[in-house]
Parts: sequence; structure tokens; C-alpha cells
Amino acid sequence: MKILPEIHEPGDVRRLSCQQCEILAGEIRQTIIDTVSRQGGHLASNLGDVELTIALHRAFESPKDKIIFDVGHQIYAHKLLTGRLEQFSTLRSYQGMSGFPCRAESEHDLFDTGHSSTAISMALGLARARDLKGEDHHVVAIVGDGALTGGMCYEAMNDAGNGKSRLIVVLNDNEMSISKNVGALSVHFRNLRASASWYGGKKRIRQVLECVPLLGKPIAHVIEKAKDMVKSVVTEGELFEALGFRYLGPFDGHNIDEMTHVFEEAKQIADTPVLIHMITKKGNGYDLAERQPEKFHGVAPFRVENGLRRKQSSHESAAQAAGKGLVAIAAEDQRVVAITAAMAGGTGLSEFETYYPERFFDVGIAEQHAVSMAAGLARDGLRPYFAVYATFMQRAYDQLVHDVCLQNLPVCILNDHAGFVGDDGKTHHGVLSVPMMLSIPNLTILAPRDTQEIRNCVRASLTIEGPCVIQYSKDGIAPYAQATDGKPFEIGRWQQLRAGGDCTILAYGRMTKHAMEAAQILAKRGIEAEVVDCCSIKPMDMAYLKRLFERDAVLITVEEGEKIGGFGSEVARACVDHGAKAPAAIIGIENRFVAHGTVDQLLEECGLKSEQIAQRIAAVLKAE
Repeated sequence: MKILPEIHEPGDVRRLSCQQCEILAGEIRQTIIDTVSRQGGHLASNLGDVELTIALHRAFESPKDKIIFDVGHQIYAHKLLTGRLEQFSTLRSYQGMSGFPCRAESEHDLFDTGHSSTAISMALGLARARDLKGEDHHVVAIVGDGALTGGMCYEAMNDAGNGKSRLIVVLNDNEMSISKNVGALSVHFRNLRASASWYGGKKRIRQVLECVPLLGKPIAHVIEKAKDMVKSVVTEGELFEALGFRYLGPFDGHNIDEMTHVFEEAKQIADTPVLIHMITKKGNGYDLAERQPEKFHGVAPFRVENGLRRKQSSHESAAQAAGKGLVAIAAEDQRVVAITAAMAGGTGLSEFETYYPERFFDVGIAEQHAVSMAAGLARDGLRPYFAVYATFMQRAYDQLVHDVCLQNLPVCILNDHAGFVGDDGKTHHGVLSVPMMLSIPNLTILAPRDTQEIRNCVRASLTIEGPCVIQYSKDGIAPYAQATDGKPFEIGRWQQLRAGGDCTILAYGRMTKHAMEAAQILAKRGIEAEVVDCCSIKPMDMAYLKRLFERDAVLITVEEGEKIGGFGSEVARACVDHGAKAPAAIIGIENRFVAHGTVDQLLEECGLKSEQIAQRIAAVLKAE
């Protein structure tokens, strides 16, 4: 009989024997592989932390004890151990289970998270709240080694180490290795240091020695120095201890019994925060993912037997178009450099890295640093391009404002995954990109409609002597329309893609194609709509707008972004400034966070499908 179907809450895990836990780990791993192969999702990271998650739920009593997973893309085993097996088949599907922690799903998910390096700060807040309320439970943050490239982790640890709040941080390390020549001693010493009784005894010995007249304190000091020397040989925890944490490890993150023991011992350390260092293997248990963990980090539905995608994409993605455009201008201009925050493949920079490794910089998960470093590069005459997902660019807003735009430096942000991204959901949608950036002085904002226009924007950005953002959706859109006047792309100039006298649809990015399709639908109903590609969001084409004002055109704006402070709002402001008639409709996303699903499903939910746009416009014109 299988064990996993009998796990309805974490307490069921604590009743299992070690042998049963090993069997359970195999069942969880197979469930994850089977589900992700059908639904897509994050595979390698979730296969790597199965045993770690089982051990956490053996040692801690969620939801009384608070467990916070950093980033959250390694949450699948946790979901299966907290009573969500029946819903797991709906993973990342519309109105189904989220691929990240989700408070609406379970009391065991404390935050809706999808960004890196936040868990220690959240955990410290929970720990201090516990202390202020006089409660007695444990708070645990699980952080990956990749997240430690984010400076926020160190801000939180520096603060936590300066206090006495009980806090346990588990470092899930799936990259670093331990030298073989100190392996045996390291195993012995790490278990010794994990012992609460040894730790307490050491404190008592030091206290006794310090009471001995004359010689006591010097002897205690010598012992402490000797301890530090041994630690420096057999551990790598000096950094964490310098930040005020008790360092334990490293341990085998796939040994459930050992991890459970370490967690139980760590619970007894009450006067200092603790960091437990676990070594795990990404993709553990699935050979293809073990050998290619980066490829199997986030995957579309695939065939388990060979790892190939179930649906092969033949068209160029937006990221690939941007990357190729960047390679092209780099061949012509030695000043061009590229920056990624640990996502070279995902943002289309792999080819640039191959051709120009000396001009390529991977800064790790450190978007704030990436933007400010780009400012430094630009200040000394280079032309830096930082390729990043729009949702992660939110993390570096101040750096964009203060270090780039205030200085008016020629830094270009290649803002990938703008608009809806689909299955990753509300933490990853890039729908705030335009409202977030429109008000920043000196900043040029471009939103190309297709892959060819992405290339045009990348090339044109070299002519801008100031900061620029080029934003585009996740999926590449092949060229589908030409400007009616035959003129090439130009910053600050809009392009008419379709003539029409009944109304004018102003759109940008992916919505330009939907506007064209809506116009075709309207034409069948006897309504002729003009469609304008407003790729140059800032600066807007005021000459084109004034011509529309002069003929009293009925304006409709369409955007795949938040309406408040968005493109439609900016067009409306221009109408007020010039005494023109306000837009008849501003079509966009209402002021809410939208959950996960396919892009088509989310566009339909928000009224942004072509047929829905056409219906909305027809109703507006009827009411005119």
C-alpha cells in the first residue's frame, strides 16, 4: 500500500518510521516527475529538496511552527505533505494549484512568494512577533545558495545576529562541494557541534574558567581561539558566525534521519539564531535533471523518457530576438556589454556570452547591484544592457531612479516577460512595468509589437544618450503587419497599421496584434477602426495625437497592464493638457493581482481577447 495517499497533514509524517519516510520520498519524487511532465513547472529544485522537506515536517509542527520557503519554487513536496495530493494534478493550471506558496490554499503557506532572498527577513519578523506576544514556537526559513547572492539575505542576517530572537535558517546548498581530504573530520565535527548538550557544556566550562583568578580568562581565551582554528579547517561557516549565527554543518540533505536529528538539536539552541547547512543535489532521482539541472529548472510539459518537450516551438521567442539583436550591435560597437542576474538562458543572453564572454557579466540574483553596476559601466563610456524579467526589475526600482535616470546614463533594460506570463502566476506577471516607470524623468520606454520590432528597438537604443527600457512579452510574436506609410521604426513616432474612420485604437506590445484582430472583427460588423502601434510609449508621438485631436477621433486605448497610471492614463492626461475629448475607453487590467493560468485564459478573464475588445468598442461606439 502506498504511503503518500495516507498523508493528510504534517502530523502523519511524524508517525512514520525512517524506512517508511524513505519510501515516502520515492513516492513524492515520482509524483512530482509525473505531474510536472504533464503540467510543466519547476522540476530540478523540487526533486532536490524532497528528503529535506520530509525531515522539516518530522522535526517541526506546522502550522504552529512557522516554515517559510525562500522564492517558493521548491514548494511541491511541502504541498504534498500538507494535504494537497488530490489537487496536485491541477498544478499551475487555471483556477488550480499554484506552483508557488499560496496563502489561499493552505494555512501551511505563510506568504505568497515568488521572488528570491526574502525569507530570512520574513522569518525574523515572525520570530520577533512571537517574542513580543510571549508565544513559544519555532520559525524556520529555507534558503537556497543561489538566494544568498541577494544582498537582502545579509541585511536580514546582520539584523538577526544582532539580537537574540530564536530563528533557524536552513541553507539548501545544491552547488557547493565539500573537500574530500577533510570529509571524515568534518562529519565528526559537524555532529559534535550540532549537539545542544555539547554546546551548553562548552558554555558552562567557559563560565567556570572565567571565574578562576588570574589564569581563568586567559585559558578560556586560548580555548576559544583553538576552537576557532579548528573551525576554520573543517567548516565554511565563518561568514555566518561573523553575522551572529550559530553555524551547523554541512550535512547530507538527502539523509532524512540525520537531518531530523540536526533539526531537533537546533531547536534546543535558544540564545542565538542558527544556520544549518545542508548539501542537496538538484534533480535528485531523475537522471536527466541531475545531469542538466539548469535545463530542468523550469520546464514546459515534457516526455519523462527523454526529457523532450511535448510541444516543440518552432518560432523565435522574444528573448531570442532581443539576444540576437544585442549580438548584432555588439559586433559593430565595442562599447556594448550585457548583464544578467543568473538568467542568461532565460533572457536570451547565452549567445552573447558565447561570442563576447569578456563583455558579459552574470551578477547572480542581485538585480539592484546589476542596475547600479550598469550605471558605473555607462558612466565610464560603455553601453550596458541588462536583460531581466519585468517582475524582477521591480526589485531594482530605486537603483533605476537614483543611479541611472537621475544621472541620465545610457543604460538599457531589456525588460522580458512584460504583461501576463501565464502559469507562474501573480508573483511573476509583468503588468506593473509601464505604470511603474512612466513617471521617471529621462527614461525612454519602448514596447515592440513583434520580434522584428524588438530588433529595431535594440538597434535604435544605441542612439539614445540616456536610459531606456525595452519591454516585451514572454512569447515571441512573428511579424504580422507593416506601417501603412512604409516608414521604418523610429523612437518617438507611432505607426498606423490599419486605417479607419469610426474610431482609433491605440495599443502597444502584444495588444497591438489583438487590436488588429479586433479591428478585423469590427469590420465585419460595418465598423472601420484605425489601429496605431504606439511602441514608443515614452516619448509619445504628440504630433500623431494632435492630428487625432484635430479630427475629434474617438480614442480607445488597449494595454496588457495596470490601468492606473498606465498608457491609457497618460493618453487621457495628454487629452486634458490639449483640451481634447478624453478616450472613450481605457481597456486594460483592473487594480488587482491576477492568478495563474495560460496567457489566453488570463487575457479572457481580464477582457483582453480580440473578440472581447471588439465587443467593448462596439458598445462604446453605440453609446457615443
